[in-house]
Parts: sequence; C-alpha cells; structure tokens
Amino acid sequence: MNLERPIAQDPYEKLPAVPSFTVTSTDLTDGEPMAEAHTQAGENVSPQLAWSGFPAETESFLVTCFDPDAPTPSGFWHWNVVDLPVDVTELEQGSGQSDLMLPGAAFHVRNDGGDHAYAGAAPPAGDRAHRYYFAVHALDTDTLGLDEDASPTKVSFTAVFHTLARATLVATYQQR
Repeated sequence: MNLERPIAQDPYEKLPAVPSFTVTSTDLTDGEPMAEAHTQAGENVSPQLAWSGFPAETESFLVTCFDPDAPTPSGFWHWNVVDLPVDVTELEQGSGQSDLMLPGAAFHVRNDGGDHAYAGAAPPAGDRAHRYYFAVHALDTDTLGLDEDASPTKVSFTAVFHTLARATLVATYQQR
C-alpha cells in the first residue's frame, strides 16, 4: 500500500495561541527518535515527563500524546491524562499503565486504540517517521468536568477554552 501523503501540520498551530512553558523528559529528547521501550513493538511504557514555568493561576493540568502523522483524517490519540492536580509537576515513567498509577483524582480517557492507558508509538511498517506531540496543558480550572468515557477529541475541545499555556515535546518513531 502506498502511504504517500502531505505532512500534517503541527496540531497546536490550529488552536488559539497561548504562552508556553517548559516540559522535559529523562526518556525523550525533543525532535529525536523515542526509545523502543515507549512503542508498542517494545515495552509500551509511557515516558517520564516533568514541567515548570507554567502560569501562577494554573489550577490543573492535562497531559496528552497525539500523532498527527497517522494515516487517518484525524491523526491518532495515544494518551490523555485528565484533571492532574496543580501540585503535580511530573509523571514518572510508566504512569500511563492505568489510573492506579496517577495521583489524586486524575484519570485516563480512552486512547484511539480503545484503552484507558498510554498506547505506545505504532506507525505502519515502512511509513515515514511519525511525530508524537507530548503536550502539557496548564488549565484555569481544577477539573474539565469530564469522565473516562469522554473521547480524546472532546477532552481537547473542552480544554481549549481553559488553556492558559501549553508546553510540547515532540519525539519521533519509524517502524521499518
């Protein structure tokens, strides 16, 4: 099958501009390929993420991972952690395994694979390298008022009206 297609734009360029802050990872380097451990071909383990420099009025965080390069009209949501308390500024490696790994009232909504957890990178074999946008959204509310049955798109739509700032780290992965 031929998967030639235009390169998708940065998904956050489609949204209203907001200030940025810093997100870092001991597992990922911005613009570089991710380790096999964070892919479905590997251990399917969510990477460590930490953030700082967000606005003082932040009340909670949303953490997401999105692949705009998936061969679908709408990309592919790999991870959505909703209602992270404002005093949480790090997710340890493996936090995406289940809600039991998350602090406080934080929870996962289903990824596009159907699980309430992190779904590692899994681009089609032979396709070009995909970009995985790990984003931390600083929100002006302590809850988005959603539940685990909300779709990732509904989470993103709801969050856009509460986003004070956003930090992104983009990793890549290509399956040969």
